[in-house]
Amino acid sequence: MATYVYLKKPVRTSLRPQSVFLSSLFFSGGAFFLFLVIWPIFSFEILMTPKLSAKTVSPLPEKQILGVQTDLTQASNWFPQALQRNSPSKITSYTLSIPKLRVKDATVVIGSNDLSKNLIQWGSDSLPGELGNTVIFGHSVLPAFFDPKNYMTIFSTLPTLKEKDEIYVYFDGITYLYRVTEMRVVAPEDLSVLESKNDQSSLSLITCVPPGTYWKRLIVKAKLINI
Repeated sequence: MATYVYLKKPVRTSLRPQSVFLSSLFFSGGAFFLFLVIWPIFSFEILMTPKLSAKTVSPLPEKQILGVQTDLTQASNWFPQALQRNSPSKITSYTLSIPKLRVKDATVVIGSNDLSKNLIQWGSDSLPGELGNTVIFGHSVLPAFFDPKNYMTIFSTLPTLKEKDEIYVYFDGITYLYRVTEMRVVAPEDLSVLESKNDQSSLSLITCVPPGTYWKRLIVKAKLINI
């Protein structure tokens, strides 16, 4: 008597074309988003930091990186060891324009602390057009999200400025022209960039770098051309 054995033929399954397309789309989108986050940081560190820094720049203390997130919308957290000095001034705000970055008539508030609402002049000892160093802070994020009208992103492309680029300040009815003379990166502990010397009229624009981080500070120094 013959014995018969029946083997069940395996069923071959294949992914539907729609599933393959969606999987590829999600993977590509995730990779692209990761690129937008990682590339600006690495490119800045590799291409720009060596040019803008004469020596190795230390990041923020480890406890500030690994601990509680520092609120960088508050100007007082940018240079934690600095004390902002405000002298009485009848003018409390003015405007700043950077044609190359499409920043037009951005409001600068003297002695304020909230960078989410405007640019901030650090201290009021040196006002635009006067001898000394007018220091202005501006918030930044990843360059891909740059919006010249949004104060949370307004200085995101500041690292693209170059020597001789123009900056305009409209203060007390007068337009002052400044030209970029120097760019450098410093640690938050370096308070020398906030100092004011009365031998010339200068402007210092400051934001956080590398793009999308708050480890270091970019200083864009400009000299007054006319009054």
